[in-house]
Amino acid sequence: MDNTLLVILLKNLVILPLQEIKIELKDEISKKIIKVSSKKFNDKLLVVSPTPSNSETLVEDLPNVGCLAHIKNKLELSNGNLRLTLKGEKRVNIVNYESFSDDIISAQYVDIILPKFEENGEEVIRKKLREVLQTYVDNSPNISNSILKTVTESDDLSFLTDAIATFLPLDTNKKIHYMQELNSEKRALSLIKDIKLEINYAKLEEKIDNLVEMRLSREQEEYYVKEKIKELENSIGLTKEDNGEVDAYFEKLASLDIPLKTSDKLKAEINKLASMTTNSPEYSVLRNYLDLVLNLPWNITSKETLNVKTVLNSLNKSHYGLKKVKERIEDYINLKNIQNQVASPVICLVGPPGVGKTTISESIASALNREFYKISVAGLSDALELTGSRRTYLGALPGKIIQGLRKCNTNNPVILIDEVDKMVKDYKGDPASALLDILDSTQNKTFVDNYVEEPFDLSNVLFILTANNVENIPYALVDRMDIIEISSYSVFEKIDIAKKYLIPKIYNELMINKKVTIKDEIIKYIINNYTKEAGVRNLYRILKKLITKVFTLNTTYSIGMEEVKKYLQDEIYNNQNKEIKEPGIVNGLAYTNFGGSTLRVECSLYNGEEQIVITGMLGDVLQESVKVAISYIKEKNYISNTLFYNHTIHIHLLDAATKKEGPSCGIAITTAIISRLLDIKVSNDIAFTGEITLKGDILKVGGLKEKLMAAFNDGIKTVYIPKDNENDLKEIDSEILESLEIKCIENYEQIFSDLFNVKK
Repeated sequence: MDNTLLVILLKNLVILPLQEIKIELKDEISKKIIKVSSKKFNDKLLVVSPTPSNSETLVEDLPNVGCLAHIKNKLELSNGNLRLTLKGEKRVNIVNYESFSDDIISAQYVDIILPKFEENGEEVIRKKLREVLQTYVDNSPNISNSILKTVTESDDLSFLTDAIATFLPLDTNKKIHYMQELNSEKRALSLIKDIKLEINYAKLEEKIDNLVEMRLSREQEEYYVKEKIKELENSIGLTKEDNGEVDAYFEKLASLDIPLKTSDKLKAEINKLASMTTNSPEYSVLRNYLDLVLNLPWNITSKETLNVKTVLNSLNKSHYGLKKVKERIEDYINLKNIQNQVASPVICLVGPPGVGKTTISESIASALNREFYKISVAGLSDALELTGSRRTYLGALPGKIIQGLRKCNTNNPVILIDEVDKMVKDYKGDPASALLDILDSTQNKTFVDNYVEEPFDLSNVLFILTANNVENIPYALVDRMDIIEISSYSVFEKIDIAKKYLIPKIYNELMINKKVTIKDEIIKYIINNYTKEAGVRNLYRILKKLITKVFTLNTTYSIGMEEVKKYLQDEIYNNQNKEIKEPGIVNGLAYTNFGGSTLRVECSLYNGEEQIVITGMLGDVLQESVKVAISYIKEKNYISNTLFYNHTIHIHLLDAATKKEGPSCGIAITTAIISRLLDIKVSNDIAFTGEITLKGDILKVGGLKEKLMAAFNDGIKTVYIPKDNENDLKEIDSEILESLEIKCIENYEQIFSDLFNVKK
């Protein structure tokens, strides 16, 4: 009776009856075959091994003999592959191949009736097969003698041939031949021939190994004698070793102005290299070490530009504003002109993305005529990336600092350490601790890289670090750096930057000679409606896209509202402040890593258990602000305390998907609660920033410039800020100050009186 099973094709792999193999399937068709076989065919399938060919295998070319196999085990791996254990059961004769589905074939099969042989003749073949197998096992170290036990326990010639063929290192074509040969006597005779060939190969390989071993022993003996003679000749002064590479190392060492202790150490290493043979495993390691250390810029210093006017002109040409950064470089140059041995400062530029932290660092290096090297430490957790690994480790390398000095080939480059607030501390180490040795001017004069093993002076290096948030930088690092905060750009600053820096840069990059006309109001419209960033990175991309479109598709070479709408399509941001239609909603002001933004604070009141519900991904500090606000309102009796009984107050900060933290939302939360409890609406033209105490005092906040710019962009008219922030208004653009009514307050009672018409 015919049977039907799914067929799986194994190219360059053969499974024999009673053999167990492990395979890993990647293609979806094979995985589908296994799935269907397990579900509908009781984990059985037909394994067919086509003859290897460069052309595509056709169904009519498939063999008529296959192996019925059982899926013994299967495991889905994390990479999506399927690991299988298949065990062959028996050969079967395939009657017909047919399509099971679009990409799967099945086959009808019948069991094979094995021919019967003369008992005496079969016994002779079994005996001969066991003899040659015993000889092969004795002469080959690559096969286990466990096969001998297998063949002595069975007299089934078909079983013996399959078991032995499984163990032998035969090629795919030979195994396919054994699979498709139904006559066990023919298989046995063929196996005897193949085993004898393997025995000859094993004897020949052993002979070659012996010859090679003898030759190596002789060469080692000759080398030892030659070295002995050389040492004897050197000891009586007959010869002088002639090693050009070693002599070159000694000449290089003599030209370096380095400490005596370091020089003696390197001399010892060079002498050690001279005593080694080139085939020694340590030879290349030591040579690489000497190549690096002797070529470090121990006393190579770039001649830097110390003319204040020249440097500042260069920085002003490349960057708008950044007054504090330029002043710090000016101070350094003035000090350097007075005392040339002064150590270079360690500057940390803190600000949102896109404000020019990285590019100003490159410009500083260019203006000072120093080399520039950038190291990104975002996500870095392994301190050895900075301090190097020891030479004894496999694949050892110096740290990024030494690598940078080697590439710059000067000991006074500008090294930018980017994203220092995003380093990670885990089991691999603490990179922040490693940076202490690198940045501390009292320690980095004798910085020791684990690979170099000798102190190198880093005091001439001008280190510039960048970060988005100073609070995420370890305090020990902050204590060793000059922190310069770079604030967001206002709309008016962005317009100037676009006209003076971005558009000319775009012309140079696109190699455009014809200028494109674009008015200030168009640039302002693009800034307000297509970008929402502290810096100008996205503004640059949008302007470049517009200029490219106009230059390539237009003949007017002008960008107006029509071109903006056509090429940029719909507005991305709508900066119109949404109207507040009911009590309990106020505008707070927030400062994030990406600049300032307005933050809606909502409060609702409903019957229920007396409790406070807080939502909106608020951090611990903001949750405490809510508790302080509730306590302050109760103590001041602004509202009848009976309102708190049997009522739930729900505080929510939009948007809920963004985590919020920081001590500057207290008065906004307090105002939202009072607005809801008194049922008095607060105008959507008003915004708040400041933290409140239990006595109603208003505390100073940070990021005032960014917050006021956000209020200005969103159409806010009045902003309440802490009195202690009044001096910070000097840094705010006059256009913004003229558009906003700034109210500086010391205690919340002033806000309560202004907004709710109640005098306390």
